[in-house]
Amino acid sequence: MIRVAVLGVGRIGSSIAKILQRSGDYQLTLVDKFSSSFVDLEPVLKETCVCLDINEKDKLFSLLQQNDAVISACSFTENILIAEQALLAGCSYFDLTEDVACTQEIIKLSQQAKDGQVFMPQCGLAPGFIGILGRDMSTRFDKLFNLKMRVGALPEFPTNQMLYNLTWSTDGLINEYCNPCEAIKDSQYTTLVALEGLEGFSLDGIEYEAFNTSGGLGTLAQTLEGQVQDLTYKTIRYPGHRYLMDFLLNGLRLGKPGKRREMLKDIFESAIAVTSQDLVLVMASATGMLNGRLTELTDVYKIYHQEIDTQLGRENWSAIQITTAAALCVVVDLFFNGKFKSSGLIRQESIALDIFLANRFATPFASNKRGIEHEQK
Repeated sequence: MIRVAVLGVGRIGSSIAKILQRSGDYQLTLVDKFSSSFVDLEPVLKETCVCLDINEKDKLFSLLQQNDAVISACSFTENILIAEQALLAGCSYFDLTEDVACTQEIIKLSQQAKDGQVFMPQCGLAPGFIGILGRDMSTRFDKLFNLKMRVGALPEFPTNQMLYNLTWSTDGLINEYCNPCEAIKDSQYTTLVALEGLEGFSLDGIEYEAFNTSGGLGTLAQTLEGQVQDLTYKTIRYPGHRYLMDFLLNGLRLGKPGKRREMLKDIFESAIAVTSQDLVLVMASATGMLNGRLTELTDVYKIYHQEIDTQLGRENWSAIQITTAAALCVVVDLFFNGKFKSSGLIRQESIALDIFLANRFATPFASNKRGIEHEQK
């Protein structure tokens, strides 16, 4: 049995635990600061739940020593501490962070990894799966010109003026809307301003907008520098959402660090309802030369909330819950099945898309893919 500690047993952490546990190949330890987080898991995972404040470093270190890997489903603000203790304990490390600064620190830590110990940050949807897809798109051309990565977690039934419901971490959402956005322009790595680069498109008869946001590319921009002329990542929303966010963040200056962002978080969490009736839209579009023709290729994944079989029975899971948890479980499973290197840093884009989609946990992605090809003579 593969011993894995899951830190942070919220909606995503508990989903990861349920997916891995149902496979029968993983011995789990679930860790959270609040015992109330375990209530819904007790019927099948009661004996594996540990109430622990991760700031108690000695206890955390001791726990990680007893595991082959740790999965952090905690806030990005806690991930560096967890990664440091994982390094000392010789435990492989996986997380879901979209925070660029946090990831850079974990990359530094990975340089000290022991033999057989890996560090793999940014294992979710975006960053995460989108980097795997983007790298695969880049290999399909003889010469690559443009690569556009677009991802959105959207309410299926938008009803409020923002045309948005909370489906993910509020801190992560604010980071995406406020921090610099990595990109490639004229074959050079650069950063763009969040909320800029507004564009519109339609899919299945529905209108969407997309704009620059931070963190979604993971390390893909560094990997593809010099190999593509232009690379951008944008978040997908319903039309009009970006205008309202610009008013809040820039017009009212609520995007400024410190108390202003705390005020913005309070506004979001008190005024925007949470929903599990959502959809995840992933779209990657690339243009370049293929067999002597200027060609555009587009991959689209559209995934809805649905019922999922677990050891606790059938449960309603949101689309962002499904895709984020599944993507992380795939890369953990691939690592323990020897599908990529066994020491140091593993970048998401180092994983081949066909290997990812063939994994037993990748069904939400593999069963919802559509491909489009356009040629220009």
